[in-house]
Amino acid sequence: MSHSLSSAAPGPAAPPSVSRHAVIFVLITVFLDMVGFGIVMPVLPHLIEDVGAVGLDRAAAIGGWMFAAFALAQFFCAPVAGNLSDRFGRRPLLLLAVFGLGADFLFSALAPTLFWLFIGRILAGVCGSSWVIANAYIADVTAPEARAKAFGLMGAAFGLGFVIGPAIGGLLGELGPRVPFWVAAGVSLLNFAYGWFVLPESLPPERRRPFEWRRANAFGAFRVFSTYRGILPMCLVMGIFFFATAVYPAIWAFWGMARFGWSEATVGASLAIFGLVTAGFQGGLTGVFVKRFGEHRTALIGLVCAAVACAGYSLATGLGFVILLMLVHGPEGFVHPMMTAMMTKKVPEDAQGELQGGISAIANIAMLAGTLVFSQIFAHFMAEGRAWQSPSAAYIAAAAVIIVALGLFLALTRREDQ
Repeated sequence: MSHSLSSAAPGPAAPPSVSRHAVIFVLITVFLDMVGFGIVMPVLPHLIEDVGAVGLDRAAAIGGWMFAAFALAQFFCAPVAGNLSDRFGRRPLLLLAVFGLGADFLFSALAPTLFWLFIGRILAGVCGSSWVIANAYIADVTAPEARAKAFGLMGAAFGLGFVIGPAIGGLLGELGPRVPFWVAAGVSLLNFAYGWFVLPESLPPERRRPFEWRRANAFGAFRVFSTYRGILPMCLVMGIFFFATAVYPAIWAFWGMARFGWSEATVGASLAIFGLVTAGFQGGLTGVFVKRFGEHRTALIGLVCAAVACAGYSLATGLGFVILLMLVHGPEGFVHPMMTAMMTKKVPEDAQGELQGGISAIANIAMLAGTLVFSQIFAHFMAEGRAWQSPSAAYIAAAAVIIVALGLFLALTRREDQ
């Protein structure tokens, strides 16, 4: 059922009352998604080198394709999950995704070759759609004016996951590259059991809508951006931003090892510190910034800091410099929740899952493309025989792309203010 432009913003319904345990479960689920993503990063470079018998430059290129497989799976599956949750409710889809993520960790722990590691990354992408349903759940139970802060807490859960995941991967990786996956599988399955008992449904039957494949297929998910006024321009900015920030999962571990000689433990520690900074900004300062500057200006601050930090990493001389740049980098975490909050106000309540599926589609296709591009840039400028070798070339390119997103956002903000 399509909606006309004039019906984009009906009066907000009172959010249903849910238990504190239910909200905690949703935040834990998002946190574990990020743990699962981050746990691989410290051990992946040397794991690919060992299993594939390749050098660090080729390992980076393979790692880029591996992440692309993850993102492609999310691209196709997240819109389906979001739309299914609009039809059948959030609870069953969210629990299914959490259980599937635990099963995937077990599969990855047993994977014997690069081929099976690729399969594991695909399964992780399929199950990683839980964050789409989690966002829709939060939109269900939160008043529109409070969503910016709520999505900031979701961002904080992402940041904390980025602390624990790489830390587990770096430290437990010293015991063997499979150990982190076994630990993550156990935690995910425990979370499934917790959610089974504490998670109520947030979307009552009268607010559900029929499932339609034309809206749930990966490319049909983009329909939401043209159905509701004001969504498409913000979608373009967000897509360019996600493309640029894909440089970090694409090359961070490889860059640290190539430029500074970092070990897996140091890579994990650096990512953990970054996660703490991100969580601090998103969880502790999002509400403060929104109250002081508003959603548009808070997102603008995040974009400016993102460009400065990305360019700064190309000049970093050691771990201390990198940590200093992380403090500059922290406000980047405002961008996604601010843009998400702004877009949720432009669609009706029965399309929040569809919107989150569409945002996920944009994020995944942009990060898929960005990961491939920036991992190949890294591999190109690190290959033997190059006239100019540098592990930082990808950061220079990514900073330029963020500046483009910043310019578009400024133009969009100026137009909406008129």
